[in-house]
Amino acid sequence: MGHGTPDNMNWAGLLQKLLIVVHIRQIICSSLHFSVPEELEADTLVGSLSKNFSPPYQLLPHKYLRMDINTGNFYTTELKMDREAICPAETKAEECVTLYNAIVGPSKDLIQFSVIIEDINDNAPHFENNKIHLWVPEDTTVGTSFLLDTQALDSDTGPNGEVQYHLKGSDGAFSLKIEEDSSLIMLVVERALDRETRDLFQMELVATDCGVDPLSVSAALIVTVTDVNDNCPAFSSDSPHSVTIPGDSQKNTVVTQVRATDPDLGPNGDIVYSFSPKVSERVKKLFSLDSLTGSISLTQDLESDNSEELVLKVLASGHHCPPADTQVTISVLPKVNQELTIKIGFIAEHQNQTMVLQENQHPTALAVLELEGDSSFKDLFLAIEGDVPFTLSPQNGKYLLSTSKPLDYEMNREHHISVVARVRSAEGSVIVPSRRVVTVLVADINDNAPYFVQPHYELQVEENNQPGMSLLQISASDADSGENGMVTYRLENYNPTMFSIDSVTGQLSLLVPLDREQQNVHRLTVFARDSGSPPLESMATVSIHVRDQNDNPPVFLTPHFIFFIPENVPTLSQVGRVEVKDPDKGENGTTELYVVNSSAPFVVDNTQGMLRTTRNLDREKEDRYELYLLASDHGQTVALTSTARVTIFVEDINDNQPKVILPGSNSSCLTVSPGTLAGATVGKIYAIDEDSGLNSEITYSATAPEPLQNSSPFQIDSRSGNITLSQQLLHKDLGMHHLFIVVRDGGKPVPLYTTVWMNLLVNDSTEPCHLDRVPTWTGTLNLVQTPSKEPICDVETARFSQLMLLIGLGMMLVSTCLFVATVICCLKQRSRSLKMNKRAYTEANEIPLRLKDKYYSD
Repeated sequence: MGHGTPDNMNWAGLLQKLLIVVHIRQIICSSLHFSVPEELEADTLVGSLSKNFSPPYQLLPHKYLRMDINTGNFYTTELKMDREAICPAETKAEECVTLYNAIVGPSKDLIQFSVIIEDINDNAPHFENNKIHLWVPEDTTVGTSFLLDTQALDSDTGPNGEVQYHLKGSDGAFSLKIEEDSSLIMLVVERALDRETRDLFQMELVATDCGVDPLSVSAALIVTVTDVNDNCPAFSSDSPHSVTIPGDSQKNTVVTQVRATDPDLGPNGDIVYSFSPKVSERVKKLFSLDSLTGSISLTQDLESDNSEELVLKVLASGHHCPPADTQVTISVLPKVNQELTIKIGFIAEHQNQTMVLQENQHPTALAVLELEGDSSFKDLFLAIEGDVPFTLSPQNGKYLLSTSKPLDYEMNREHHISVVARVRSAEGSVIVPSRRVVTVLVADINDNAPYFVQPHYELQVEENNQPGMSLLQISASDADSGENGMVTYRLENYNPTMFSIDSVTGQLSLLVPLDREQQNVHRLTVFARDSGSPPLESMATVSIHVRDQNDNPPVFLTPHFIFFIPENVPTLSQVGRVEVKDPDKGENGTTELYVVNSSAPFVVDNTQGMLRTTRNLDREKEDRYELYLLASDHGQTVALTSTARVTIFVEDINDNQPKVILPGSNSSCLTVSPGTLAGATVGKIYAIDEDSGLNSEITYSATAPEPLQNSSPFQIDSRSGNITLSQQLLHKDLGMHHLFIVVRDGGKPVPLYTTVWMNLLVNDSTEPCHLDRVPTWTGTLNLVQTPSKEPICDVETARFSQLMLLIGLGMMLVSTCLFVATVICCLKQRSRSLKMNKRAYTEANEIPLRLKDKYYSD
């Protein structure tokens, strides 16, 4: 227990520190807040995670933001943020906060941060109804208020969503009063109203928000002034005061009509006509008065041979009003003794007393009219009744009937000309009992082209439609008659296999499925032609916009991407660009790439379409990667996908030094017999390099200081590493030879190398040789630039070897009395030699130089 307590305390301390770190990290993550105004353009910087986290950075897919994988900066995308759409429930009172997740750091931590979408004044106020109707009586007291049952709404928040109102076009008759925080809008009457002067006020109720750049909207405020009975009837100035009638006028003949007006409306403006009680009995006997219309008619036939004047006093009465009065004098002429007749002589083409005239002709003479009969009337003449396009012109007691302007068949196909005889009197002219009706028929010509009610048609059709689909019916009318007005339809020089139109009904149909990716808009010209001679035609245009369907999966530029990348590149280095296209539109054509079913150290940067590394690559561990990419679009109903194969070859760089296999250590030693022949192989250096190509091609060289070059009987083959005798051994060559071997690879621009000592003892002894210590290098340190030479470096001279031999012989001649001590010393020496050999093996391939790090490549 005693021994375990400190350990438990250490573990508790570590756990406490870990919890503190996690807690601090959560505080950092939860406190990461960014703010961004809504509706920003694409690629606008919103914020960065680089101050809080280390790279790499990956924002989990989101349609409003994208993140730079290296810098941690995140930007807006093409899809603009609309605060009112993203946070519809919080647009007025609360902040619009959206949460985002990202993977950060080498350990791929999942963090969350928030982005507050700030409101901008991008929404104008709006009324639910753009027309407001209000009815106000004309006798309303000045200062009276009327509640307007409407209110403008603004989706923005803060000052951007506060609304103010003002009135336009009231001409001072009305004003606004706003109560209870703009929730009640009152219309106030500012001056007396008079419906008979002005019965309608068309004003604008303008709502304006309080943003820096205020937006406004207006609704039509229509105030109708309603009528009250504040006016009485009065006879119009054009009401007749005198009239003349023939003495033989028939019963029910309308003699005249009096006219009175009341500016009020409905029952308030009703007028009742009546004779004054003061009119004569003869007037009451001869005339009747329509109480509603004011028409005065004969109640019996007149048989008057003498002139006579009758005075009629007429009253006009209204509700709660005193009657207005007027006086009408009727002059009766003596009756005609002989009947008058109107004869006609036709000039134009006629049949059964009916003339036929082609339309659009210049003024044309039609007939000659003549009045025959009683000539006792003076100032007798012929006249045309009504407003018709014909004239009568007197010529030597006769009258020429002509057209006054070209006739139009489409306006009026048949004209009835009423010609009457009139007698001029002091009060004007009076009709005498003689009338002739002349009929003129208008013959049609093809003078009207077909007319399209709608000259341009716009419609949208979703692609991949069913063949034979009906689009719309095009209609044109022709004001002409018969074949001149018979319309047929045709399409102008368009692909007949795609569209067709019914020549009679104008029904436009689609014969084949449309493909938006081939053509997104089709523009057709439709001709409507009549059957006249010559035919006339007109045209209309049809624009057919093809709506997109998600019918195309993403397509890779190639089904198999091959990339090459050097080993040891930094994390998130670019491997290569992966191009993928989707011919669909909008979200249907927006693609995203993923690495699927692979633990390979690669990820796709979707912002740039770039494949990147996620960790260091080592060719010596793995020189090739195979993986698959999945491309998926953002189709609303079903997302379409496709895959591509990716092969990545890791290219070698010279990052491995040669490794010496033989000799096993720097203290290894070989014995060479003095009788060995020149050219014989006495040893071998063998090394390997884990790199490839030139980086793994090894060369061997023996290096020595300048004074000792060319003094050794040994040489080394630069390729094989074989050590041979370059000359016959001499007596001076006896002893130990230390060869300092440099093993280089062929890397560019600077090769890597390692060194090893090759120790050769020239001696007749067959006993194994060994070294008490590793040789020491006394030459130059610049081995990288040293050319491949074959000199041998003798660090220990032959003189030293001879001295050692003499010392050994002296020891052998020691007195036998010291034999036991000598044996003990030899045993100790042997034990020490074994220890030194063991230490030498652990220092294999090591160079005992103070600056030995300079012999290795970085």
